[in-house]
Amino acid sequence: MARDKLVVLDALDTAKTQWYHFTAIVIAGMGFFTDAYDLFCISLVTKLLGRIYYTVEGSETPGTLPPNVADAVNGVAFCGTFAGQLFFGWLGDKMGRKRVYGLTLMLMVVCAVASGLSFGHSAVGVISTLCFFRFWLGFGIGGDYPLSATIMSEYANKKTRGAFIAAVFAMQGFGNLTGGIVALIVSSAFDHSFKAVPYDVSPAGSLPPQADYVWRIIVIFGAIPAALTYYWRMKMPETARYTALVANNAKQAAQDMSKVLQVEIIAQEEKTDEFVQNPGNSFGLFSKQFAKRHGLHLVGTTVCWFLLDIAFYSQNLFQKDIFSAVGWLPTAKSMSALQEVYKIARAQTIIAICGLIPGYWFTVALIDRLGRFWIQLQGFFFMTVFMFALAIPYNHWKKNRVGFVVMYSMTFFFANFGPNSTTFIVPAEIFPARLRSTCHGISAACGKVGAIVGAFGFLYAAQSTNPKLTDAGYPPGIGVKNTLLVLGGINFFGMLFTLLVPESNGKSLEELSGENEEESVETVEYPTSSSRTVPV
Repeated sequence: MARDKLVVLDALDTAKTQWYHFTAIVIAGMGFFTDAYDLFCISLVTKLLGRIYYTVEGSETPGTLPPNVADAVNGVAFCGTFAGQLFFGWLGDKMGRKRVYGLTLMLMVVCAVASGLSFGHSAVGVISTLCFFRFWLGFGIGGDYPLSATIMSEYANKKTRGAFIAAVFAMQGFGNLTGGIVALIVSSAFDHSFKAVPYDVSPAGSLPPQADYVWRIIVIFGAIPAALTYYWRMKMPETARYTALVANNAKQAAQDMSKVLQVEIIAQEEKTDEFVQNPGNSFGLFSKQFAKRHGLHLVGTTVCWFLLDIAFYSQNLFQKDIFSAVGWLPTAKSMSALQEVYKIARAQTIIAICGLIPGYWFTVALIDRLGRFWIQLQGFFFMTVFMFALAIPYNHWKKNRVGFVVMYSMTFFFANFGPNSTTFIVPAEIFPARLRSTCHGISAACGKVGAIVGAFGFLYAAQSTNPKLTDAGYPPGIGVKNTLLVLGGINFFGMLFTLLVPESNGKSLEELSGENEEESVETVEYPTSSSRTVPV
């Protein structure tokens, strides 16, 4: 049987959209803006890193990062993100959302700057230092996932909660776009500045000494938006749901939300005690009761996010390789190093504008009308369709490059108007307050395992079977075409596991988690005519 809700929670659920909602979106969203910038800017400069540190003197061929080094540079931040999501997700439930929220941001600022200042006496030293700091950068980014999602879900009203959380996540699109724009500006500025300087026109020599500044500036820029929002993040009060339902401080929750909502809210201390002490609200993550109530839900959120990120991060990190494979980007020999950065950045910017950003905001506009389940299901469906449509007539797209880019953009559109958004939203809604950040962290961490699989696996799988590449140290791959087929199959399985995820549209967080249900009892009659009360 459902109990009466606490006044402070009811006030949050029924509040009209106010200025504090938009403030929370911007504060939390700027963290995701930075997350996307920091994670994906590395794909813009990996080819430049190869030219700077791995070009053999006197060679006519520009240098490239060896496969194991490219894996490390692209994937190490995801390893850090995986660890950060688990650690900060757990810490957010133990210490409170706000207390650790600023720590993740400062970690991102410091490590973004340190990554750009990577040092060493050799190529190995510089790359090793870069990987070290990018791991800890990822650790901070990982903490932002469960904390931002949980804070936004606990601040929002139930009518537009999905749109608010989706808007926070949609800032990733602008982070990705900004990465491309910054790379365009920096590479173009340096290229024009040093064209007048005479340097060797051979491919290996088409690299001005100042090119080392380019990748460093691009990487360091990610610290700026995070630093700008630190003060406002620290000014946010703790969420009422954590304060009341986990910390059991009804008076503080009422005071905080009275200021936020600008209304008088009564502190229901006795009712809060009753709510917190209810046996149905005290089970742990590894209990049978959690497995019974939320076990399948957790399987659904983790597996869907895992499958989604294999496909999504493979596409994002290695789109430059896919575009090169279909001939949309010229060969490295035909470009200077800075021209190559410029053209890779231009391709990423076009994809962000045409596919990424519109998909995010379609979700914001429609998620509270269509619901989470249908948006996720149709997203996986169309990602499957477009992946197969790219892979099966793959040779045709080599002659129709514009058509390939359009189709490729559509996979990003339906990823974001689909599971890339909903896998972030749903775990922040369906689990109990005392486990919400932890469960979101677990779900997100499984997603990052998928990202690691995508980052490490795609590099090898998409390699051509050309014997010359194999002789050069590259392991034999299955080619881009077969890799796209595999990614299409992964998206299909995402559709199947979506069936385990409940619809959370239009319900309060307490209804979804079952926290407002009273522990029922029933009387069992025994042959001796005596009776006893047994909790059920």
